[in-house]
Amino acid sequence: MTHRLPPRLSRCLDWPPDRRRAPSLAWTLACCLLLLLCPAVAAAEGKAEAPVIFESNVAVPMRDGVILRADIWRPAGSGPFPALLCRTPYDKTSDHDELRFARRAVERGYAVVIQDVRGRFASGGEYQPHRNEGHDGFDSIEWLAAQKWCDRRVGTFGLSYPGSAQWLAALEQPPHLKAMAPAMTYASLRRAIYPGGVFDMDWTRWALVAMAPDQRVRKHLPGPKTGREAWLDWRSRGAEYFQGHLPLLTQPDLTQPKSGAPAFYADWLRHPFGDHWWDYGDLAGHYGRVTAAVLNLSGWHDDSFAAHGAIANFLGLLAARKSQPAGTGPRTLLVMGPWSHGIPAITGERDYGTRKFDTAAHLDYDALVLDFMDLYVRGQKNRLAQASPVRYFVMGDNQWHDANSWPPVEAKPYAIHLGPRREGRAPSHLSHKAPAPGPASSSFVADPAKPVREIPGSEEGPTDQRLLTPHGDLLLFETRPLKRKMTVAGPIRAEIYVSTDAPDLDLYVKLLDVAADGTTYNLMDSGAEVLRASERGVLQGQTRARQLLEPGQVYRLDLDSLLTANTFHKGDRIRVVLCASWFPGMSRNLQTGKDEAFSGVTRPAVITIHHDAEHPSRLILPLLPAQPGNPKAGTTPP
Repeated sequence: MTHRLPPRLSRCLDWPPDRRRAPSLAWTLACCLLLLLCPAVAAAEGKAEAPVIFESNVAVPMRDGVILRADIWRPAGSGPFPALLCRTPYDKTSDHDELRFARRAVERGYAVVIQDVRGRFASGGEYQPHRNEGHDGFDSIEWLAAQKWCDRRVGTFGLSYPGSAQWLAALEQPPHLKAMAPAMTYASLRRAIYPGGVFDMDWTRWALVAMAPDQRVRKHLPGPKTGREAWLDWRSRGAEYFQGHLPLLTQPDLTQPKSGAPAFYADWLRHPFGDHWWDYGDLAGHYGRVTAAVLNLSGWHDDSFAAHGAIANFLGLLAARKSQPAGTGPRTLLVMGPWSHGIPAITGERDYGTRKFDTAAHLDYDALVLDFMDLYVRGQKNRLAQASPVRYFVMGDNQWHDANSWPPVEAKPYAIHLGPRREGRAPSHLSHKAPAPGPASSSFVADPAKPVREIPGSEEGPTDQRLLTPHGDLLLFETRPLKRKMTVAGPIRAEIYVSTDAPDLDLYVKLLDVAADGTTYNLMDSGAEVLRASERGVLQGQTRARQLLEPGQVYRLDLDSLLTANTFHKGDRIRVVLCASWFPGMSRNLQTGKDEAFSGVTRPAVITIHHDAEHPSRLILPLLPAQPGNPKAGTTPP
């Protein structure tokens, strides 16, 4: 989701001005400024002047006759030049990051093409998210390679939706695609829309604020016509007006076409997590079709589908390329920072959350992508030629680590077990010690009509979560202050034994770092922390159908989507919060066995977490060993 207009739209504070099918005066002036600045910037950097040729709304024909429109920047002269393509649904004229990237790429001798995808802004056709990006991407790449000013070597770039557009095009095997940099995007579209089997309600904002305005303009429908107008409408009516409505499919602003509601939103709700309808957006099993070099990039606080996607795509490519001829190498890299979603978070232009990682966390995104293109599009050896395949940032220590694989081979499994309550209102025990014999359990009451509220700002990155205290609607487990630092890096597995009196529930397992002063930080996006019990078989690949719960029966629910790299310092405490909702960012489980897209009837449920010797509820952490000069860190108990 976004970047330009993120799925987490609260992250996007400065809306771009309205731009439509023809370039606005502001856009024309911006492009002129770009042309004027290139020589000045080049001179300041000690480089020769680099005049730029700019073309607006160039027609790019698709195989079915639909015309897509693109803006093109290229160095002056006849060329030919290697070319870089970005395909976006967010208006090719509105992204300052892409404008800056275009300037820097032209300085390096690339032509840059930024295109509105089908059905968006200047391009023709009907917009269906992700559905047309495969063949349209293929046609655009091959059209680009055939231009007389292109040397037939093409790379692609872009973040979030423009990242997924690259993957879907690459699966079509365009002959002239040499390299791609799909940042912060998915490996599974169904997992992006339904993380853990739960509908991510931030797509509501994405649909209404990022997508609907252009559709209203194109089809002369009522309602906000610009992103800014839509955002102000969202803010004035409030998130709960849009996200709190039940059933979801009866919210008029989102499901009635005459109001300008995007048709795809209702389609997404009508097709549940396990439906074959979503198969077209699953990359797993298709990596062998991708021949281009791939740069995978995301962050620990990125949207959960994007953090998972970068790693899953990297590992999928490695597996598919094992049999490649000697000397060719896998031609793929993985970079994982601490960031939330978007280029400004990567570069440090915008804060993400309230936890500070200092300038070590900042990355020159443009330079990294261009160096990757220099290596794999142009064949120019540079710093990346000998780079480690994996580079990841450890929060807390605020240091980058290089690795030859993911997860790091030196990481060893370390289990922490949920335990009994302490006296008073203190958190329950969380310890490396296995539970003692005898029954032991903890319970809470989950009521969808009174859901647990997400901490304001938590969707933007690491945010103080100390307000999550023991109440009747959640459970809290916590270690004693650590005697030595612990660094975890990799996937985290939660094995939670649960029973309930309801036919379904959502289980959130929130892993938090509690500093000595009480500051309590989340370590990942909420979409990585949840599992809908009825979708457990779908997530494990065992079935396509929902599996409701039998009241009173104990089930082990496995969450394997938790993911981070973080150092818990001496004196810190590790906290685990269990709850059944995170509203309004995530959809609520009705706990009746019915789908909230079609039903609005809710019921409370008593949820019991078992943590005895027969049902050892636990989290398995990937613990790094002690580093030289730090002998007390490592795999010994804290």
